[in-house]
Amino acid sequence: MKSKIFLTLLITVLSFASIFSQSINKAKLDSLLNILDEKNKSMGSLTISKNGDVLYSRAIGYSYIYDNEKTIATEKTKYRIGSITKMFTATMIFQLIEEGKLNLSTTLDKFFPKVPNADKITISNLLNHRSGIHEFTDDPDYETWMAQPKTQDEILALISKHDVDFQPNEKAAYSNSNFVILGYIIEMVSKKSYSNNLKERVTTKIGLENTYVGSRINKDNYEGFSYRFEGKWVQAKETDMSIPSGAGCIVSTPTDLTKFIEALFSLKLVSENSLKQMKTIIDRYGMGMREIPFYNKRAYGHNGRIDGFTSNLAYIPEDSLAISFCSNGEIFPVNEIMIGALSIYFNQEYTIPTFKAIALKTEDLDKYLGVYSSLQMPLKISITKDNTTLFAQATGQDAFPLEAIEKDKFRFDEAGVKVEFNTDKNEFIITQRGTSFLFTKDK
Repeated sequence: MKSKIFLTLLITVLSFASIFSQSINKAKLDSLLNILDEKNKSMGSLTISKNGDVLYSRAIGYSYIYDNEKTIATEKTKYRIGSITKMFTATMIFQLIEEGKLNLSTTLDKFFPKVPNADKITISNLLNHRSGIHEFTDDPDYETWMAQPKTQDEILALISKHDVDFQPNEKAAYSNSNFVILGYIIEMVSKKSYSNNLKERVTTKIGLENTYVGSRINKDNYEGFSYRFEGKWVQAKETDMSIPSGAGCIVSTPTDLTKFIEALFSLKLVSENSLKQMKTIIDRYGMGMREIPFYNKRAYGHNGRIDGFTSNLAYIPEDSLAISFCSNGEIFPVNEIMIGALSIYFNQEYTIPTFKAIALKTEDLDKYLGVYSSLQMPLKISITKDNTTLFAQATGQDAFPLEAIEKDKFRFDEAGVKVEFNTDKNEFIITQRGTSFLFTKDK
């Protein structure tokens, strides 16, 4: 549910050519997933479907690792999907609106008057992140209590202790607090739990057999644990699912997710007018979804991140194409995997990564060390070393390792970052997903 500021400052754009592929290149998709698996760059599962038919589905890596015990991931493996949950929450809110039990102009004080500015904040403001309600997961001590169960009253108290960041509809700022509150509103209006609402309003209605509100991870129920790579896969801390609730509490599979988004866009869950409002983008946010540009195409969907889980779901209406990748271990970014899979599907020129690296001596790194500044962004980046590993650290952020791939060229796969030094000019260019910035060493 949280992300590093420096990495989010760099623009991420998925793009592919408009060439339509009549038959999917399964061999090339296999090659992409094979190299990710062989080089230990990702664990997870990919599904691509068109017009409701699954064209490709495959899992790589492990769902469980403990010492020498490993469980191989399969297409049955379930993942925490983080903020993709927001699409489900928004869907159920619009169902309540269609039933006449809510409207977009309903103010928050009808439900939770103690939340700051509750009499001014509307359902609409919550849905498109224009409420100004503070992001409670930004609390400095969040990680000390994220694994502990919290009641609705406790979470509301954590949200309400902060003043608003801005006035309603003044601007947009992503906040999990908005969808946590929307999840609580669903429960209050329906007089049923979020879990029961999800079952009755979505999963049973369209036949999702592996989508539900998560609890403690249960490997005997094909649920994957999540991992961070620290020389080897290390199990990540597990958020108690009472905390993210309507913002990130759902467990699913990529096959179920593609089925969900296809049903949503086929008007099996909401009306055409509701879907239109969900798709309306203001300051980068729709109501429970985002728009993803693809050259002359337009996709809609959401991404998710919780603990060591990362997920992505997208739908291209003009092609009736749905794609999802759910990961429980990420080094090579999920977004880059999505780009690769879509490039292959649309027959765009795409080179399978090799992940080749070169070995350097500690003295080889000295010429890169220093503090660098850019006229293009207000951050400095310090380049340091630890023995034979080079590190980059942006102002106020954690340091991240740079892997040498060629002479003067390095990468950090987890964030899709590439760095190329020009030591004669005392500068480097850092590139992330197609966007580059020039940094020059301070004198």
